[in-house]
Parts: sequence; C-alpha cells; structure tokens
Amino acid sequence: MSEESAPRRNAAAGRPKGLLEQMEELMAALNADLSALADLRAGTPARETVARGTAGETD
Repeated sequence: MSEESAPRRNAAAGRPKGLLEQMEELMAALNADLSALADLRAGTPARETVARGTAGETD
C-alpha cells in the first residue's frame, strides 16, 4: 500500500488522523506558504532564509 493511500497515523495515539486534524495541518502549511509569498512580493527575505542566516547570499 502506498503512503498516499495508507491512513495517516497519530504517533501519540497510534490511530488514524481525523479529517479535522488533517485540514488544520493543511491550513497551517498554506498560511506559511502564503506568508512566504507575501514576503517575496514585498521584497523582504523569507523568514526561513533569515533564520538560517543565508539572507542575501548568492550561489
């Protein structure tokens, strides 16, 4: 069975995650992505880049 079709497990309880919990996780990820996009559009460095200390570095 692939990971996509397998029910997600809650590590603490050993039970499949409920729909609400999955939706909350997806919304949190979406909010983080939208915040990063807003930062890019505003010309400010992304929070993760600043946290890693790589803001402004070039390859």
